This record gives sequence, structure tokens and C-alpha cells, in this order.
Amino acid sequence: MSFLKKLFGNDQKEEVNMAQESLKIGIILGSTRQGRVSPQVGEWVKKLADERGDATYEIVDIADYELPFLGTTDGTEPGIAAWNEKLASLDGFVFIAQEYNHSISGSLKNALDFARDAWYNKAAGIVSYGSTGGARAAEHLRGILGELKVADVRTHPTLSLFLDFENGQDFKPQDLHHANITGMLDEVNEWSTALKTIRK
Repeated sequence: MSFLKKLFGNDQKEEVNMAQESLKIGIILGSTRQGRVSPQVGEWVKKLADERGDATYEIVDIADYELPFLGTTDGTEPGIAAWNEKLASLDGFVFIAQEYNHSISGSLKNALDFARDAWYNKAAGIVSYGSTGGARAAEHLRGILGELKVADVRTHPTLSLFLDFENGQDFKPQDLHHANITGMLDEVNEWSTALKTIRK
């Protein structure tokens, strides 16, 4: 029996199906630096996700919103409102997180802090990369997501700068990652569907 059937029961199958049909998942690029490789990783995840046909997936690039550093302005920049509106329109997330000094990038932490209610009661998966697969960044990110009431899923694809990138720049993922991407998206969609029912 699937997680959703256990949670809702067969008599509520129609409600679950309706939630699944309109699911919107944002693939959030967690870096804004020059020469970043997160767009390559994000497009790869989106390609694999689109092949599933089970939700609407879109790339959400925090660089597009030109967010200031939190607390350094009066907060009236249009990008702040646009960022919150975008997050509010989504049912779940996949974070493309790279490791910087054993943690996530400053730009991703800043973007996370610029929203509150828009994160609540949603699900997220993490795809990380770095010299150790970005594992330490992902663990830090999980703690932040917990504070924002985002349910992060267990399956966690980790990409190596040495094995999945040529010269640290050209993304060429090993085929073995496909199973983890599939498992992660399965969990994100199940939890996003379930959590959507409590946000009504």
C-alpha cells in the first residue's frame, strides 16, 4: 500500500488525485556566483522530472530576483515580493545545493530567510554537489528547512565534483544517479500531495 493510501484511505482517492494533477514543483538554483554550474544540474534534474509527466516542474533561479542582503534595506525591492509570490505558487521544491566551506551558499541562505509563510507545510528534496557530494551542505540545509516547516525527504542524490564534472565545470553525471533522482522525486511528490491538503 502506498504512503498516500495509508494516509488518506481509498475513500479519499479522488481528493488525492486532484492534488496530484495540479502539483507544481520548483527546482531552486542555490547559487548566484559567476561561473556557477547549478544551471546545468538544475536543467538535468528538470529533464528527468519532465519525463515523468506527474507534475509541473520549473527552474526557479534566485539570481533572477536580485535579493538584497537581509536587513540591509527597507525591504521594498520588487524582487522580494516577487520571490515570495513565486514560492507561494509552488507545492514543493527541489534544491540544487552546492557546498561552500562545509555549508550552503550565502545567497541560498539569504533567499531562504527572505520568506516565511510561503515555505510552510511543503515538501522538498535536495540534490547536492561538492568535493564530498555536498553532503555537509545538505545537512545544514535540512536544519534550516525544518525551522521553515518544510518536510525534507530522505532520498538525497549527491554529485561529486571529481566524478560527475569534467574540469569542475562541465556536468556529466553518472547514470547511477538516475535511480536516486527518481526516488527523491517520488518522495517529494507524495509528500507535496499530502501536505497540499492541509494548506486549504
